[in-house]
Amino acid sequence: MTDLPILTQRRIEAGFAKGVYEEMKAELGEAAARRILTNAVVKMARETAAEMAKSAPNGPDLDSFRAIQPRWTAEDALRTEVVESTATTFHFNVVKCRYAEMYRAMGLADLGAILSCNRDGAFCEGYDTKLKLTRTQTLMGGATHCDFRYNYEA
Repeated sequence: MTDLPILTQRRIEAGFAKGVYEEMKAELGEAAARRILTNAVVKMARETAAEMAKSAPNGPDLDSFRAIQPRWTAEDALRTEVVESTATTFHFNVVKCRYAEMYRAMGLADLGAILSCNRDGAFCEGYDTKLKLTRTQTLMGGATHCDFRYNYEA
């Protein structure tokens, strides 16, 4: 695991992924290339989360999950508005997303959801199976905000 801010890390990964994706698309077709990229990103998100969970001081839980959120918001990457934060809920809206802006600037708007948004639910699975994410919309998908609703099941 790296100590780079996530936005910087995603920028580096996206440059590499773009080249690999274009080659897969030329060889295998767009549908197969998108499926392979999606599967790889989801798998990496689960693995990264499992590693982060191991370093949680008291084991993975909602408090330790909340504590790692600054990695995703570093470099003003996300502007969020907390809707609810309790012992079992962490609900917030993302009202500005530099990840989406970055992917668009890199010519990767059509892959942004695969490269970033798809990670969120998979991250929960790898971090703690009791942590569940519900999200009905994203800025990447054209909505006015992303509605992250994390719930921790006892």
